[in-house]
Amino acid sequence: MNTQPFSLQGKIALVTGSSRGIGAAIARRLGAAGAKIAVNYAGNRAAADEVVAAIAAGGSEAIAVQGDVAKAADVRAMFDAAIERFGRADILVNNAGIILYKKLAEITDEEFDRLFDINVKGTFYALREAATRLADGGRIVNFSSTTTRMMLPTYGAYVASKGAVEQMSRVFAKEMGPRGITVNVVSPGPVRTDLFMTGKSEETVQRMAALSAFNRIGEPDDIAEVVAFLVSDGAAWVSGQNVGANGAVA
Repeated sequence: MNTQPFSLQGKIALVTGSSRGIGAAIARRLGAAGAKIAVNYAGNRAAADEVVAAIAAGGSEAIAVQGDVAKAADVRAMFDAAIERFGRADILVNNAGIILYKKLAEITDEEFDRLFDINVKGTFYALREAATRLADGGRIVNFSSTTTRMMLPTYGAYVASKGAVEQMSRVFAKEMGPRGITVNVVSPGPVRTDLFMTGKSEETVQRMAALSAFNRIGEPDDIAEVVAFLVSDGAAWVSGQNVGANGAVA
C-alpha cells in the first residue's frame, strides 16, 4: 500500500500554460512532489524559465517547452520534447486557456473561434496525443470553471467552451480506463491570477470573495493542491469527475 499518496517521485508531467498563474503553481507543486515537469508556454520564455528554475531549486528537474495549444503540430511537439528528455509521459494537465467577457450579441467570429481554438481544440489535441503516448496508469486533469454552474452575463461563450471540455473528459475517462488512466476535471472558482484580476476593481473582487464560504477568493496554490491529489496514486479510483475547487462559491 502506498504510504505517500501525494508522492510523484519518478513521474513525468506535461503542464500546458504553466509559465504563470495556476499553471505555474501546478508545475511547481508537482515538481515539489518529485515529478519531472515539461513547462509549456506560448510566448513568455522568461516566465517559463523562472518556473523551471524554481522546480530545479526544489530538487526536481524541468524543461521549458514552447507551443501554442491551438495548433495540433505544436501539441505533438510538446509531447515529443517531454518524451525525448525524460523517456515517457505519465501526467497531462490541460491548464492552458483564455477567457472572454462579452455578451453573445457582441462577440465577433474571430473572438469566438480563438476562444474555442484554445479552450476546446487545445484540450482535444492534447487528449488525442495522450491517448497513444501517455504511459499506462497515467493521469489526466482538464480544466473547466465553476462559472459553468452559474448564469453570468458576458460568460456565455466561455462557459460553452468549458462545457465542451467537461463532456469530452467524461467520455475520455471511459475510453482510457482500460489502460488504468484516470481523467478528471478541476473547476476553480475565482482565483487571484493576472487573468482573473485584470479589469476588476477591488470592490468587484471583494464581492466575489463574499460568495465563498471562507470570505476570500482562491489562490493558485489552492488549485495546485487539488491537482496534486488527482494525479497521485491516492486518486487511482477517481475518474470521470468534475471537482469544484471553489470554496463553496457554487
